[in-house]
Amino acid sequence: MTEQSEGERLYILGHPVAHSKSPVMYNALYERLGLPWTYALADFAELDDARAFLDAREFLSVNITTPYKPLAFQAATRKAASAQLAQGANVLVRKDGQLIGFNTDGDGCVKFLELAGVNFRGKRVVVCGTGPTALSILHACAIAGADVLLLLSRDKERARSVLDAYLERFGKLANATIDFPAIKEGYRSFREAYTKPTFKFGSYTTSTGALGSADIIINATPVGMKPDDPAPFDTGLLRPGQVVMDAVYASGRTKLVTDALQADCKAAFNGGGMLVAQAVASALIVSDIAEVEIPYSEAELFNLMADAAGFDCPRA
Repeated sequence: MTEQSEGERLYILGHPVAHSKSPVMYNALYERLGLPWTYALADFAELDDARAFLDAREFLSVNITTPYKPLAFQAATRKAASAQLAQGANVLVRKDGQLIGFNTDGDGCVKFLELAGVNFRGKRVVVCGTGPTALSILHACAIAGADVLLLLSRDKERARSVLDAYLERFGKLANATIDFPAIKEGYRSFREAYTKPTFKFGSYTTSTGALGSADIIINATPVGMKPDDPAPFDTGLLRPGQVVMDAVYASGRTKLVTDALQADCKAAFNGGGMLVAQAVASALIVSDIAEVEIPYSEAELFNLMADAAGFDCPRA
């Protein structure tokens, strides 16, 4: 353990975050590791208050949720490719006077679905939303081998402009350095993830055919956070054989998940498992930067944190 690791404070920043399972997950891990770290809520309704909190830098690390991922991206003095592509950070880590920004949403989404038996290779994937979470998931699906990736929004032109900007950033990064091999069989290298998939855009009303023919549909919008929220699109388009995931978990089973199960979809999940998987990724990033060893596998970390949160999701 390094001197920096002693007595550190870590937070989840957003609004609202009272429902967040992050403190119980991370505190369970740090207790198991014997670290004197504390993880707490940082709930700020006003943007200026959230900005002041980040500017004070009185933390080792902050996880960021809605609506402050763009703010965290701006606050980061160094930005990983995952944050650059998403234009939003959900992890900030303080190191040597710098704030390093990452985005683990996509990695967490894909890893959880793979744990649940989903294979992305050659699949047609629809991602609902145009914010940082949606772009992070879109990118992770491209890396994982999806062949067709469709970004949907209520506004088709909004989806077009967001996708165009993402692809412009992706192309610059993909061609700026030497390409590295794929991290595992069936995955793509960074550059292959840019050149091989087909990227498309649309709206919920103009892409009904694509929604009906998709293999995997992921809702990465905030719609569903409230118990009475509708699904983001017409769920009458769902069919057996599809995998449906809602990144939202606060309200339990969302309308999208409920309707997917009623439509006999192959599987339907809320965002609990994704939250755990991205928390595992975040914990590994923080421990690496803080030079703290975690003597557990990713599977062991997932099970520990999922059990602490009490989520009813597949275990590793």
